[in-house]
Amino acid sequence: MVLRKVEKFLRKTDMPPTKFGRLAVNDPRLVGDLRNGREPRARTVQRIEAFLAAQAETSASIGQ
Repeated sequence: MVLRKVEKFLRKTDMPPTKFGRLAVNDPRLVGDLRNGREPRARTVQRIEAFLAAQAETSASIGQ
C-alpha cells in the first residue's frame, strides 16, 4: 500500500527513486526494494508517510 503512494509521488514530482529513498528514510535502495517485495517495518512506513505529508504541505504552501 505504501508503495502505491510512493509511486504516485514519484510520477507527480518526477523525483528519482534513489533520491526519494535517501530523503525519506536515508536508504537509496528503498524504492527498488519495495518494488521487489520488501515489506517495510511500521517505523519505516511512518517515516515515508511523514515525508510524503511534509512534501504535500510544502507544495500546498508554495501554490498559495
